[in-house]
Amino acid sequence: YFCRHGERWELQLKGSGKTPYSRNGDGRAVLPSSVREFLCSEAMHYLGIPTSRAASLVVSDDDVWRDQFYNGNIKKERGAIVLRLAKSWFRIGSLEILTHSGELDLLRRLLDFIIQEHFPSIAMNDSNRYLEFFSTVVSETANLIALWMSVGFAHGVCNTDNFSLLSITIDYGPFGFIDSYDPNFVPNTSDDERRYKIGNQANVGLFNLSKLLQALKPLLDPRQKELASQILEGYGEHYYSRFTELFKTKLGLLGENENDNFLIAFLLKVSLLC
Repeated sequence: YFCRHGERWELQLKGSGKTPYSRNGDGRAVLPSSVREFLCSEAMHYLGIPTSRAASLVVSDDDVWRDQFYNGNIKKERGAIVLRLAKSWFRIGSLEILTHSGELDLLRRLLDFIIQEHFPSIAMNDSNRYLEFFSTVVSETANLIALWMSVGFAHGVCNTDNFSLLSITIDYGPFGFIDSYDPNFVPNTSDDERRYKIGNQANVGLFNLSKLLQALKPLLDPRQKELASQILEGYGEHYYSRFTELFKTKLGLLGENENDNFLIAFLLKVSLLC
């Protein structure tokens, strides 16, 4: 799909029924979660957070059965379909599955396609293009999660299938916003281990990027593997730098001061106690 500005967007239906990726699910979506996805993706866009967009929401006459709180209490809900848009729906898992199944030729062709279509700054004849690609995804993922934190957003299912290779927010299943800072806030009622609590999202990002590196390793030579590991080690510094920059902007702090980080941490703690 091409918009009037000449940009290409990929369309995707959520809740339209089973696909080859539905596993044991029915591929349907219910009205409340569909409304939440529509509203949140648009809100995130206007908050300046890289995200997929929602073009339309259609209510279905079909009934959908759901165990909303995973307690065995199944209820009938009204179905809905959301038409979603993004520049690309490729995820870390899109590459991970190919490496896992040993389809390395397809992995290389898919990765070259993604780079050619969505990473114009990377030259296709560059022998280090996969390394450059990885470096870009690492820095942009750190930037994305720092932006999430700056608006108090927590993604409820941060696995590799829900992390975009274009570092945009995708798949608004369980999610939430915090009113006051609480690093233990969990937006997903089924996350009993609190794996995706808001205070752990940056660490989950690092975990997913390490999985991306594992997926890319068959295409890298020994020197590139070493450099890629160094790039991954720099993720934490990049995230922390962006996080600090965003919060300093919120507070109107100018220049550099060694007490800036202390002030940010102090104010977050005060918010937690309020």
